[in-house]
Order: sequence, then C-alpha cells, then structure tokens
Amino acid sequence: MAIVGESVRRLDSWGKVTGKTLYPGDRDFENQLWMKVLFANRPHARILKIDTAAAEALDGVVTVLTAADVPVNEYGLQMPDQPVLCGPGSSKPGADVVHFVGDQVAVVIAETEQSAERARDLIAVEYEDLPVVTDPIAAMADDAPQLHVYSADNVVYADHIRHGDVDSAWDDCDVIVEDTYHTPPQEHAYLQPEAGTATIDDEGRITVYCVGQWAWEEQMQIAHALDMPPEKIRVVYDAIGGAFGGREDISIQIILALAVKKLQSMGINRPVKLVWSREESIIGHCKRHPMTIFAKWGAKKDGTLVAAEMKIIADAGAYMYTSNKVLGNAVITCTGPYAWQHAKVDGYAVYTNNLPHGAFRGFGAPQGQFAAESQMNKLAEKLGIDPVELRMKNLLDENTPLTVGTPIPGGISLKTVLAETARAIGWTQDANGCWVAPQASGTNGSARGIGIALGFKNIGFSFGYQENSWARVRLEGDAEIETAHLYIAGADVGQGHHTAMAQIAAETLGVPLEKIVLHVSDTAITGSSGSASASRLTFMAGNAVAGAAQRALKKWQDEERPADVEYTYLAPKTTPFDPETGQCMPNFAYGYIAEAVDAEVDTETGFVTVHRVVVADDVGKAINPQQVVGQIEGAIVQAHGYTVMEEFKMRDGRVLTPHFSTYLIPGIYDIPERVDSILVEDPHPEGPFGARGMAEVPYVVYAPAVTAAVKNATGVWFNEFPLTPERVLRGLGKL
Repeated sequence: MAIVGESVRRLDSWGKVTGKTLYPGDRDFENQLWMKVLFANRPHARILKIDTAAAEALDGVVTVLTAADVPVNEYGLQMPDQPVLCGPGSSKPGADVVHFVGDQVAVVIAETEQSAERARDLIAVEYEDLPVVTDPIAAMADDAPQLHVYSADNVVYADHIRHGDVDSAWDDCDVIVEDTYHTPPQEHAYLQPEAGTATIDDEGRITVYCVGQWAWEEQMQIAHALDMPPEKIRVVYDAIGGAFGGREDISIQIILALAVKKLQSMGINRPVKLVWSREESIIGHCKRHPMTIFAKWGAKKDGTLVAAEMKIIADAGAYMYTSNKVLGNAVITCTGPYAWQHAKVDGYAVYTNNLPHGAFRGFGAPQGQFAAESQMNKLAEKLGIDPVELRMKNLLDENTPLTVGTPIPGGISLKTVLAETARAIGWTQDANGCWVAPQASGTNGSARGIGIALGFKNIGFSFGYQENSWARVRLEGDAEIETAHLYIAGADVGQGHHTAMAQIAAETLGVPLEKIVLHVSDTAITGSSGSASASRLTFMAGNAVAGAAQRALKKWQDEERPADVEYTYLAPKTTPFDPETGQCMPNFAYGYIAEAVDAEVDTETGFVTVHRVVVADDVGKAINPQQVVGQIEGAIVQAHGYTVMEEFKMRDGRVLTPHFSTYLIPGIYDIPERVDSILVEDPHPEGPFGARGMAEVPYVVYAPAVTAAVKNATGVWFNEFPLTPERVLRGLGKL
C-alpha cells in the first residue's frame, strides 16, 4: 500500500485537539522557581551601573543575574555579535551597550512569578543615552554614529552581482521602467509566546525544555555561552506553537540554562521556568526585514528583457541574526525568474537601533520578488504586452543561467505553474497562442481586478554551507519487522514534518505507518537534522530518513536483527557569492510558484477584499497532499496580513504596536474568501520521492499579485504596503 502521496492524518493531531499535548508553557516541575527578564527599554545606551540590592532583598528572591555572571557573554546564529546580558563586568568588550529596546539586562529568579516580576522592577540601572540610528540609508553615511566597533559604515553584510555590462546596455533598451519599492517589517505573531523550563536531568546535564527550529544549534550556542562541553547540555522541544523563522534565533534558552548553572553553584538544584507576555515576545524577538529597493529595468519593443539594475537596502536592526542569508535570497530573487543579458545588483544589510530583523517565511524572497514582479507588470503595461505573455517569453530554463552565472539545478517548471494559474483565473489564448487577460470589472463605489505574479524560492541555506541532515532507524522483531524506531531531530513547527518523515520511513521499509515509532527533537538521542527553515527540512531530512531506512532494511534482510543504522545525508555542494562578480552556485534546489488574485477595492473606504486566490505550486512530490494544501492556505493567510493589514510601527527605536490590539493580524473575516491550490509535481531528481521544499514558497509572490490586482481595478500602482484603507485612499487621491 502506498503511504507517500496519501493524506494520512497528522500524528500529532489527536493530542493537540484534546489538549494532552504539552507546550512549554504547560510544562511544570515540582519545586520549580520562576524567572523574569529586565529588558533595556532603550534603543541605544551605555549601562554605567546596575544596582540589584533592592531586588535581591525582596522576599522570595533567590538570585539576580547580570552580564558579569555569563561565562562567555555572546551568541548569534550567523555571528556572535549579541550579548546574552548587557551591562558592565562582561567578558565581551562592548557588552555594556544596549542596541535595541529588547536587549536583556538582568534576570531575576524567585519563588513565584509575581515575586520575580516585582523584583525585576526594583533593579536600578543607570544609563548614558547614545545617538539613536533608525534609518538604514542614513546609517550608511560617513557621519553616522558607529553602532558596532567592527562595522565602520554600519554595513553588516553586502552582496554584489555583475552580469554582462549594464551601464552600456541602456542604449539597447526601447523601454525602461524605474521605481523605488518599500517593504515593511512583520511580526511573527506566534500562537504561543516564548516559554521554557530548565533543570538538571538524571545524568547531570543542564536540560532546557523549550521550542525552536534547530535543537542542535541551540545546544551549541548554550554550551558556548556557558563555556561547557556540548554533551553537558540537553535541549528538548515540546510542541511548537508557531515559528515561521523567528524561532531560529535564541531568545530564552541561554538565560534559562545560565540560571540552572548559577543555582547549582549555589548548592540549589531546582528547575526554573519562564513565560514571556505577548508584549515581551514582540520586543524580544526579530521581525521580517524591511527593505528599500531601487529598481531599473529595460526591454526591447518585442518584450525581450535586456538589463536590470537593483539596489537593496535591508534594515538588519541591532544585530546580525540571519541578515546575510536573507539578503542573499533577496539579491538572487530581485531580478525575478527571468533571463537577463545584463544585470547589476547591490545588496546591503545595515545595522540600526531598531529591533533585530531575521528569518521570516520566504527569507528575503518576498521582498525581492515584490520589486521584481511589480517591475515586470509595469514593463508589460508600458510595452502593451499581456503580463503572462511577457513572462512566458523571458522565463529561465535549464540551459539559461541565473544572474550569478550558473543554471538552476533540479528541473524548472516555471512555464507549467504560470500556465496552470493563468488558465484557472480566467486567462485565455487566442488563435495565435498569445495569452489574453480577463477584463476588470466593478460597480459604483467599487472596482475589481485580477493580478498575477510568478516566483521561485531557494531550498536550504546554501551559499557555500554544506547542507546536512541526520537520521537513525532501528528495526526490531523476529520473523517480520514488528517495530521501526525512527530518530529525527527536525522541528515540527506546525508543518507536519514528523508525519511526513514517518510516511517516508514506512514507504521505504514497506511497513504500515502504525509500526513507525518516533523519537524526536531531543539532543540526548538525536543528531542534527539542520534547521526547520529555508523550506529545506522535507528535502534534507526526508533523504536522511530514506537513506537510514534503506540501509537498515538491507541489514534486516541480511538477518542482522535488530538492525540499527545512523545515516547523514549531504546535499549537493553550493558556493558563496564571488565578492566582485557574484558568480556562484547558490542553491541545490528550488521551488516554483505562480499566484493570481481576484480583488475588489472599495473606492469610498479604501478597503481591499480578496475574493479568490489561485496558487500553482511545484512541490516535486506531495508526501502528504492535505498537509501541502494546509501549508499553501496558511502561507496565503499570513502573506495576506503582510500585504493588506499588518502594520508594525516603530518610532525612534521604540515599538508603537506591542499588542494585538494595535498590531492587527487577519481574523476569519479578513482572509481571502477562497484559495484554490494546484499541486504541480515535477520531481526533483535528488529529492526524497522527488519532493522539493514548499512551506515558504506560496508566500513569496502574494504581495505583487495583490498590488497588480489593485492596479487592474483602480489604475493606481502601489510601491509599498500594507494596503491599509488610509494608504489606499491616499493612493487614490482621496485623502
């Protein structure tokens, strides 16, 4: 019986709907203590003095920790540029300076949550305020304050592409479109704010029960900050109430482990628990990178693309986080999935005193492709060519290089996803095979239009990083396989990863799904599956699981019982950007997406209603089709919030929207009325059963599809969003 390709029920569904599943906030230990964090609440300042005496004297307080208590006071996924705690007495030079309002200054450990909170508010901190830098473009100026000692121009990372000769190519263009685009920050809006508990396990390891996207990496970062061997640190994931990239970076894990270590040195062996409020969560973790993108595109009269010049300024915020990876993806995708004779791209991620900006579903591709697809639609309008027809003429294929000079590996289905989407939303082809768009419509006080966009998204971190993933399979039984134990570390952040991996194991072993016993996300028993991000986990962990299962089955067939195999899958190698030309093989796989939107604009109120979305997504192979459709619909809803209503506001480095009463996310009456998902299955030659990654892919071109629909309806282009009623009315000239 086939198991891969079937919509089997998610293995975690019953526990979640009955309330039996533990999230970190649900986990309690006997005799546990509570922790509270003192945040800086200043965007840029030097800490001159911290007085904890009043806090420590409060009844019920066990201890207060500051920067002087952190053995190695630094961490960071890509670069250790952030102190664990800010303040004097640190082992890290410069850690006495806070760089954003969410920097952590001290932690209180007390008998109750309430006493920890009262004590936190008694800590006296003397600050010397420093100049606040919030505009990344201004931050690059020669006279801008230097925020980090190693970054004189405040540029934390830069990428460049030089393909052909752009400067001389403009004379060959019959039409040029030039514009500037602004994409906003976005809050991840997890169902569950940050929470966790740390304790000492039976083998003496500091054990942190929490949630994240890469348990092994968190183990390494905790061990580094505490100056301990990694094997003395254990990270265990409970159920994860949303991640979307924002849980890639450390939030509470190190301070929980630090608290347990400090208590142990005091002769106290008690667990410590921490649960952030929503406001603490919003200021305490990263957001999607806001970007300013300057774009200039040129083409021939017949629609042949000639030259593209792009400049991207990304606000990295206070620390690196994943700005280098996000910027790389934006640089790759900002010229769209099209063939260019000449291209010049400059991308900069810039330090400011805003909240850090990091990974968020799409990882730079939504920003880059908002500019790219907006430019493509504007070129089509200026040339008088149908937007689908213009795209079809210029698509990348297996023999056409990207702007970085190398072809896309693994097959390209851009034509298929575009054609499927266009037909489904109402495009037709005339007698000559040319594409013809459906007509806009409307009534008094409203206008209705159709928009389309096409995109692609990398699978994996890549850019020279050797992608890898570990799995273990142990087969038990006598005459037949009675139990197949599957050990994987990959985080199930809501995408159904554990179910999909169990399906791959069962299919490979030829056993019913019920015989698969999962052991997941515990560094004491699993290796590293890599991060649950960059749409990589199905591809990478799926290959690791299939590889381990194949080898275990061979041992079983050779009558080695029990059969036990550990296997690490290594993806095809990639290369980083050449610093001068950008030449590289950036990624080993890609996913492809086309989306069309039927939207209506109330021209009196400015409200945008999306009636229908058509999505054609090449997933390679749908391991579990129902889960794939769920990922598509979830991505569309999240992208709809980004595009139409979510407006994260900061002023002078301070958050103005710290609650869901001021930062509005879509409710049931706000989301698109209908989403039609078309699953295209063009197998990737190296993917498990042909699967590509897909969880982020449906997100990446929703914004330009909506703005194209709004233009089709109203005749007005919007180069920034969200399309709040106020912004729409201003664009229509009614405010």
